[in-house]
Amino acid sequence: MSAALSIADWLALFGQFMVLSMLSIGGAIVLVPDMQRLMVEHYGLLSVDQFNASIAIAQASPGPNVLFVAVLGYQAAGPVGAAATLLGIMLPSSVLALAVSRWGAGREPGRLARAFKAGLAPVTIALLICSAWVLVAQTPGWRAMLLAAGAALLMWRTRIHLLWLIAAGAFAGILGWV
Repeated sequence: MSAALSIADWLALFGQFMVLSMLSIGGAIVLVPDMQRLMVEHYGLLSVDQFNASIAIAQASPGPNVLFVAVLGYQAAGPVGAAATLLGIMLPSSVLALAVSRWGAGREPGRLARAFKAGLAPVTIALLICSAWVLVAQTPGWRAMLLAAGAALLMWRTRIHLLWLIAAGAFAGILGWV
């Protein structure tokens, strides 16, 4: 599918992933709607099914949450695609995090920094809800939405470990419920 992309297109995609990197408040998973827009709708590198499967495979695998970005790139164009998407998403935010942590080492956070941090919580939650919507909306029927809403409610209101909820979702899938 990616044979139609030129080097300029790949550099543009890399640049767009670099911009997304700076928006990844709460982790790269909150960027799923924009990644789907780029990879599926704009560039046509993946189908909706390939996109969703790439995220599911990466999220089920052990390791950092951001690995789904490499899987998306790999599905689109093999190792070159994986490098373009993963470096694009990792490079700017990693450099910024390193610079800020070095600058802030040994300093007491001020009132503005605490307010900024508190303000990011609702933004992160909204971005996670959007990501869940993109993934669940592609699944026919009401069961996936019910499962996602139930898992979110349990995470919010109980101390059930996330791995138990993932196992419950896997079990629901094995039974053919979703």
